[in-house]
Amino acid sequence: MLYLVTTLVNSIDHSLFKYIYIFLISFFSNTFSAISGGGAGLLQLPVLILFGIPYHQALASHKFATVALGIGGSFRNYKSLNNDINVALQILIFGLPGVVFGTTIVDFVSEQYLYLFLGIFSILLAVYSFLKSNLGLSSDNRKLNLIIKIRFSIFIFLIGILNGSISSGTGLLVTILLIKTFGIDFLRAISLTFFTVGIFWNLTGAIFLSKLGTVPISLLIVLILGSFAGGYVGAHLSKIKGNVLVKKTFTIICLSVGISLLVRSLKIIF
Repeated sequence: MLYLVTTLVNSIDHSLFKYIYIFLISFFSNTFSAISGGGAGLLQLPVLILFGIPYHQALASHKFATVALGIGGSFRNYKSLNNDINVALQILIFGLPGVVFGTTIVDFVSEQYLYLFLGIFSILLAVYSFLKSNLGLSSDNRKLNLIIKIRFSIFIFLIGILNGSISSGTGLLVTILLIKTFGIDFLRAISLTFFTVGIFWNLTGAIFLSKLGTVPISLLIVLILGSFAGGYVGAHLSKIKGNVLVKKTFTIICLSVGISLLVRSLKIIF
């Protein structure tokens, strides 16, 4: 009897420690993600996999949690969305089909090559952001012709496919694409990324991926709490500190995501 009680207590302690650890990882990774416009998967997704959760379930759990990140960030910065509703609709109209398609091919895609491609691209984004000292620090509200709009829609669809299949770093891609295409600053771009990618893309991907396996409810609740809190705190810090902090964090997160994905791809290949 004493042995059973001891085993139960040890199990509870272990579970409690695990949930506290996951909450803290979720909170800090989503705080930095909220400041930079993406990159929560850099810590959150690998930690779930390390705890023995199958990839599909871990990816679905991560996506459900980043919905909370999107809500937390949008809740703090909702006023900045008022002038960008048309852009948000374009991201949803062309991006959501890409997300759905990405979730359907996740079983058939060679992950190592996607990780390799996205890793190299993320590092190049970090270098580009570092070299372009004025990138995303102000808005110039560019007038777009039809060719640019079509090109933007194609890129959004392709990023949606990546979001549905591997997730990591796609928020960063949308953020930089918005800045380069529309000439807006980091804060506006990140607010749009929260609202579209964080909430609608990730919710759609999570629903489709959850059909591949049951998502652990207790773990999901902890992730959602950490993601929402991190999203709100990160959005609050970025609002207070402005575009300079956001740009620096974006560059660091891009570099970190890129290196992480490169290492992961090389481990799989070799």
